[in-house]
Amino acid sequence: MSENTLQNKKVAILSTNGFEDSELTGPREAVEAAGATAVVVAPEAGTIEGKKGANVDVDLTTAEANAADFDALILPGGTGNADQIRMDEAAVAFVRELTQAGKPVGVICHGGWILTDADALRGVRMTSYPSLKTDLKSAGAEWVDEEVVADKQIISSRTPDDLPAFNKAIVEEFAK
Repeated sequence: MSENTLQNKKVAILSTNGFEDSELTGPREAVEAAGATAVVVAPEAGTIEGKKGANVDVDLTTAEANAADFDALILPGGTGNADQIRMDEAAVAFVRELTQAGKPVGVICHGGWILTDADALRGVRMTSYPSLKTDLKSAGAEWVDEEVVADKQIISSRTPDDLPAFNKAIVEEFAK
């Protein structure tokens, strides 16, 4: 993944406190290694903290972020992160604008919750942490239990155990 397949691509990582550490840091490293610029977007400026203690600097707030400035989006999991981020109206609007523009979205674990609020799942085949199955299906997704699923512009995985396959898939899909 050290090729520059994502050269000149700008990837937003939308998160807040309580993210699953490896689900933010692993995909971030993967897209940066492929040449992308990763930008951490959060509801508040400063630093966000993962549930296992990783501290990540925020580059832009959700109020400042403009979907047109990005080529792709990563939605890390973490139950607290996913539950909080979907309560931020600017975050939901940002995700809605990106998905309506057809830009690719990499989503893992609980990260898919915000896609339900952004009304971005109708007719999308995807996976997630199993506890989201009913919510995602209710929002129109076809839920499957697979390591990684790429359908339409959504690339999804279940848990940190799937990160190697997820990271490979997002780099491939974001390069298209």
